[in-house]
Amino acid sequence: MMPEQRKNILVIDDEVEMRRLLSFVLSANGYAVYCAGNGAEGLRCAADLSPDLVILDLLLPVMHGLDVCRALRAWYLRPILFLTVSTSERDLIAALDAGGDDYLTKPFSNGELLARVRALMRRAERADGPASSLTVGALTVDLANRKVTLGEMPVALTPTEYEILVLLMRNGDRIVTHHELLSAIWDDNDCGLMPTLRMHMSNLRRKLHANCPDCEYIETLPRIGFRFNLE
Repeated sequence: MMPEQRKNILVIDDEVEMRRLLSFVLSANGYAVYCAGNGAEGLRCAADLSPDLVILDLLLPVMHGLDVCRALRAWYLRPILFLTVSTSERDLIAALDAGGDDYLTKPFSNGELLARVRALMRRAERADGPASSLTVGALTVDLANRKVTLGEMPVALTPTEYEILVLLMRNGDRIVTHHELLSAIWDDNDCGLMPTLRMHMSNLRRKLHANCPDCEYIETLPRIGFRFNLE
């Protein structure tokens, strides 16, 4: 049996000690790690390596992390995990809207870093091929027939509720911002639609709870967005 090929991770961070720490922790857990000290170097490395995941510092000098992320997203479809000392809600939303998949605030534990990396890798693997259905626990969405079942019981959703559920499930552990939901479902990011979004989300949760009272599939992140719980 051929040994499983190691996943490649590209770290883009201007701090030498942070690059060393990430390289040590990730390498010790079976990943092949490559490092870049600035945005321009990071973009060149990404083009050469096509890594399985990019860990990107938000507050890079010269070329900001948001600009690096946007440049990557012109062609790069794999996960991007932002690292930053910033705890600003505005920075979090900007990072996700720029195309980041997750966001980790410094300082962080090695365990949390590795858990985020594993979750993003799992999501990428699920997205690699076309799926005829989405399944998390007892919840299944039949994409071909637009049918939802929970615990083998049908769940009657409106078209909008169905689209919201599919979008959240496809994004897995990733936070989906209000902006992304409004743009994807209504092709409009007008904040005036927020009450409508909240109403649909409330109805979707109520219908899922009716079939599975103990299930907490959808997590709310106040003023930011929602995340689908895969565990």
